[in-house]
Amino acid sequence: MPIDVGALRLTLCYLLLTTLWILLTNPWLASLGLSAEQLVRAHSLKGISFVLFTSSLLYWILRRHSQRHEQARLALAANADSLRQAAAVFEFTQEAVLVTDANQQIIHVNPAFTRITGYSAKEIIGCQPRTLQSGRHDDAFYLAIWQALKQHGGWSGEIWNRRKSGEIFPLWQCIRVIHDPSGAISHYVAVFSDISAIKHSQRELAHLAHYDPLSNLPNRLLFTERVGQAFTRAGPQHQQGAVLLIDLDQFKHINESLGHTTGDLLLKAVGARLSEQLEPGMTLARLGGDEFGLLCADGMPAALAASLAQRLLTSLNAPFRLQDQDLFTTASIGISLFPDECQSVQHVLSNADSALSKAKSSGGEGFAFYAQALTEHARQRVELVSTLRHALDNNELRVFYQPLHDLSSGAQMGVEALVRWQHPQRGLVSPGEFIPIAEESGLIGAIDAWVLEQSCRQMVLWQAAGSPIQVVAVNISSRQFSRGQLDSRVAQVLADTGLDPAHLELEVTESAVMEDPDAALAQLERLRELGVHLVIDDFGTGYSCMARLKHLPVYKLKIDQSFVRGLPHDLADAAIARAVIVLGHSLGLKVLAEGIELAEQADFLRELGCDYGQGYYFGYPLPVAPGA
Repeated sequence: MPIDVGALRLTLCYLLLTTLWILLTNPWLASLGLSAEQLVRAHSLKGISFVLFTSSLLYWILRRHSQRHEQARLALAANADSLRQAAAVFEFTQEAVLVTDANQQIIHVNPAFTRITGYSAKEIIGCQPRTLQSGRHDDAFYLAIWQALKQHGGWSGEIWNRRKSGEIFPLWQCIRVIHDPSGAISHYVAVFSDISAIKHSQRELAHLAHYDPLSNLPNRLLFTERVGQAFTRAGPQHQQGAVLLIDLDQFKHINESLGHTTGDLLLKAVGARLSEQLEPGMTLARLGGDEFGLLCADGMPAALAASLAQRLLTSLNAPFRLQDQDLFTTASIGISLFPDECQSVQHVLSNADSALSKAKSSGGEGFAFYAQALTEHARQRVELVSTLRHALDNNELRVFYQPLHDLSSGAQMGVEALVRWQHPQRGLVSPGEFIPIAEESGLIGAIDAWVLEQSCRQMVLWQAAGSPIQVVAVNISSRQFSRGQLDSRVAQVLADTGLDPAHLELEVTESAVMEDPDAALAQLERLRELGVHLVIDDFGTGYSCMARLKHLPVYKLKIDQSFVRGLPHDLADAAIARAVIVLGHSLGLKVLAEGIELAEQADFLRELGCDYGQGYYFGYPLPVAPGA
């Protein structure tokens, strides 16, 4: 049984204290000269005092011992709780924990380590951490880790390890050095977590940032970056490259008539078919909507660029089989060569966009190269928009009126209102020059409203003067017609001017009606309720559905001048004119032919039964004479 050093010390102290008490007090009492009786009482008092003193001292000593024992017990209990908590964390944490001794022998791992690496505790204990090395890091990498452990006592960072299955995976690892009370290294503790899912998410985000999710082609951002890289390389080496912008023709009609799902399928199919034409060094991207971009970075002179563009157009000629139906589409391509006359990437892309606009304005299904004249033309168009807005504010627009004649009697029965621009420096600006710009810029709505009001006021003046003119026809742009508030605007103008609605004809193009037939029908019904007459303009140039046409509340059809120009000798034009007249009359509609320039054209149409005609043969568009 081991000796209790504390108890031994206490016993020796008590023995010493007792001995001293006896040795010192007895002589002292004897020296006092007390009687025997007094001496007995003194010794009794001395003994009682000693017992009281020693009892108090023993009580104090035992109390201190009890307090220290309780403190030690509580400390042991707290330490046990901490150990149990640490053990629970060690066992159930989602991070892997690996403990080695000072010689780097693995002595303990937790369940998360087994789950992440595939190694059981039995398989890995006794091994060294290098068992997990992936082979992706060189010696310098591990040397840097050991230097950090030596200098700072810890290291944190990303590292790649190998699972038991052989799979290499990324992890975030923290290593700490553990020292014993003497300061010597006793253990190493490594805590790590698998970051494979985070890495996968990062790759997905990077892909989404640079690739179009619909077609899986590079998007505008990545395409622009690659054009920039090619432009930088081409500069010093003077190696010509090309950017082709590809835009589908009439894609809007497919999207609106067949739905966005079919439209998306077509875009994916177009991207796949264009990809089949790629050569090494080329990048095809979907830039947005129905626009694609193609970068040719390595040696692309103009002749090869033209050949490539034609090959791309030809590849789109075959039908696309989607959802059990064949779809056809064509495209327009704008080509910009670099580094010729290009100072930046944006310059390259801007030039390609200008060339694309040229290709589309030429009717589509073709390609065009950029030329400096296109930039000048674009600049002039921008300036023209500003000038046209100024013209609206400064009363530079004019209304010219072209006569409408009854073909059977030859009498004038009405006029068509046509807008003209009296430019202060250029004189009369052709409608073909400013009307398309007004439509693109959105000014056409304001111009239409102005022409409508001016025409109605003029018609009121003619009626008051007893003029034989019975009707004024006003063109309504597709933009204003599609807004759905045309009837409100017309009602307001009729109320403001006091014109009888029976004297107003509104001409709407066939294509505007067919863009959204259901909405168009509702709009036309509201206009008819106002009492105005409705006319389908440019009939035969759009995509009318006969089943819908018979339900439209229109009064008159206008045969487009493209079918009148060849009369009476062009057999195709004659057949179309005859068919439109028969169709119109069978539906109870009047028919007017525009663009009549010759007497024989008027006679031929009269023989076919056409009701009305207009054109240079009857009179040119003219402004109202002062005072008329």
